[in-house]
Amino acid sequence: MNQTASLVNHWMDLKDSFGMERMTTSPTPPDMALPPRPRKGEVKLNSMPWFHGKISRDKAEELLRPREDGLFLVRESTNFPGDYTLCVCWQGRVEHYRVIYKDNQLTIDEEEFFDNLSNLVEHYEKDADGLCTMLSKPLPKAGSQEYCVDVKAFLEAGWAIPPKDVEMLESLGKGEFGEVRLGMLRGEKVAVKVLKEQSKAAQKFLAEASLMTSIKHPNLVQLLGVVIEGKNIYLVTEYMSKGSLLEYLRSRGRLHVTKTDQINFAFDTCAGMVYLERRSIIHRDLAARNVLISEDGVAKVADFGLAWREEATTSESSDRKLPIKWTAPEALRKNKFSNKSDMWSFGILLWEIYSFGRVPYPRIQLNDVLRKVEHGYVMDAPEGCPPQVYELMKRAWNLNQDLRPTFHEVSILLGHLRGGTGGQKKSS
Repeated sequence: MNQTASLVNHWMDLKDSFGMERMTTSPTPPDMALPPRPRKGEVKLNSMPWFHGKISRDKAEELLRPREDGLFLVRESTNFPGDYTLCVCWQGRVEHYRVIYKDNQLTIDEEEFFDNLSNLVEHYEKDADGLCTMLSKPLPKAGSQEYCVDVKAFLEAGWAIPPKDVEMLESLGKGEFGEVRLGMLRGEKVAVKVLKEQSKAAQKFLAEASLMTSIKHPNLVQLLGVVIEGKNIYLVTEYMSKGSLLEYLRSRGRLHVTKTDQINFAFDTCAGMVYLERRSIIHRDLAARNVLISEDGVAKVADFGLAWREEATTSESSDRKLPIKWTAPEALRKNKFSNKSDMWSFGILLWEIYSFGRVPYPRIQLNDVLRKVEHGYVMDAPEGCPPQVYELMKRAWNLNQDLRPTFHEVSILLGHLRGGTGGQKKSS
């Protein structure tokens, strides 16, 4: 897995060339800026087909056959948690080299240091440099592959924000990898996801940021940049002042959330998902808790920690538990994710909107939900839910994923219903 490097010197080299000195005066309008800021580029993930994760020394030796010189894999160290082991075939046996995680970098000999495993492997593919032999042939892992992200790629793609430009304010809540705090970026409120560096968590955190560099839509929460400060990584996103859709629905309830609000929230969320669908990106954790509401009442899909491109979503296991009540049966049973499994989740989200934030499948034990659903159980319509919306829910919950509608189809239907509510007034 990629490790976060100390980037102070690299930052000093890059900040002038990318025009990222701190503003000391009022920002110049973009069309007046001289010279213009470079356009932010997409940060790509690097595949690591040779990374086999948690396997034992004996398993590695079993896999590395026939013992062709230079055949190799990388695994997590069993004796030194947090470190890795490079396993290389040489003269009929397997040599095991400990890869030490030290000062946010990786090293085998404490002479050559690397920012991540990909860089380490690339180095030894070009030169043995003290190993028994040069790495010549990776042994691919069966099933899903691991990916890594190079922190420097965010700098080079124009996403780096100088630490001094972000003022950290109060905590907004806790997340999977750390806390979310309110911040100020050049006079504007922002949300800051804070990660205290740790190897695997850093990778998942950066993978989320990497995907967010490739998406831009009015109904998706936007990444503004990444701050690297010592061992800490901060993800800076737009600030959504009214919090999650779930809490919005629960706190305001029927007295304040109108039918117009409900259809607008549904339409906004669907619009963001149409964009992901077109780009073959699967969210995998769509729920009212992961939709945020802006100051002017616009719903935007957030939390891309589980999101992935379609070709990379079939895996043998997941480090993060799936939300059973929101996840399609084929995804729970077979880890088979698609935009159609997202559609199932969207049906649950619609139910949340029209039940004002109730927990789905009320009065059913969590362990019984999947079994009942597979035997044809369908939740009743929430009180006051329009029949057309309930029909969409039931279509989204078809056990045959091929018969579920696309987000594009649903957006057209919701658009018609939205027009029938008397306009597009947003909630206050």
